[in-house]
Amino acid sequence: MKNSIWITGASGQLGTEIVKLLKANTENRVVATDISDVDITDSLQVERAADLYRPTVIINCASISNIAYCEDHMVEAFKVNALGARNLANISRKLNAKIIQLSTDDVFSCSSVSAMTEFDTPNPVTVYGKSKLAGENYVRELNPKHLIVRSSWVYGAGDKHFFAFVEEMAKKGEPFTVPSYKVSSPTSSSTLADFICSLVDKSEYGIIHASCEGSCTRLEFARAILEGLSYDTNLAVEETSPDGQVKSTLLENLMLKMTEIYEMPDWQTDLKDYIANR
Repeated sequence: MKNSIWITGASGQLGTEIVKLLKANTENRVVATDISDVDITDSLQVERAADLYRPTVIINCASISNIAYCEDHMVEAFKVNALGARNLANISRKLNAKIIQLSTDDVFSCSSVSAMTEFDTPNPVTVYGKSKLAGENYVRELNPKHLIVRSSWVYGAGDKHFFAFVEEMAKKGEPFTVPSYKVSSPTSSSTLADFICSLVDKSEYGIIHASCEGSCTRLEFARAILEGLSYDTNLAVEETSPDGQVKSTLLENLMLKMTEIYEMPDWQTDLKDYIANR
């Protein structure tokens, strides 16, 4: 076998896509687990699983990503997003394995209108963002063979993402409000998974931003989804900023442009391809 790859959080929208792509490569041994198989917050369970699977690469997709839920359940959010990452980083170092940690644009504060690069200093304002940054820090400190991949507004398999919400409301024919002041770049889980799988055999380490090119508001994204699905775009009703401020978590894929290891598509093309192929 070329690699033994352990994917945690494998039943989530991103994990599902990664498992599908990696299993298509018969040279790889792929182990896919979720909390029912291995609780990554339990260091003993992680050690036992690692002894059994002997991974050469660990891809950590396990996360609590609902922002409102994290605000109300801070201990649980940090336990999964930070402590879980710590446990996986620690065991990957012991095995001399690479760890790929999935992170988010929410590690930034939304106060800048310009795109944030890998060299800008994170300053999260939500529990979710703070817990994901804590997970990043553990991974960086505990295993030098790490890749931290930040992306933005990820949508894909399952029903717990913005695309699914918009489609559900459209099917009901119910108008819904969407912020016109939140700005970032939508990225499909299939495109992000393809990029992550391309990293398995590459000697790239550090922090990499991987979101689709271009930017839009949540309102523009919602209306693009409705148009792509042939629904009335007026179902998405504008919600203006309560303080008149734009809130941006737009990422600049600076490392990708410098290394030229991968080129992310623009978000409109990615959305059209996702709708066509789902």
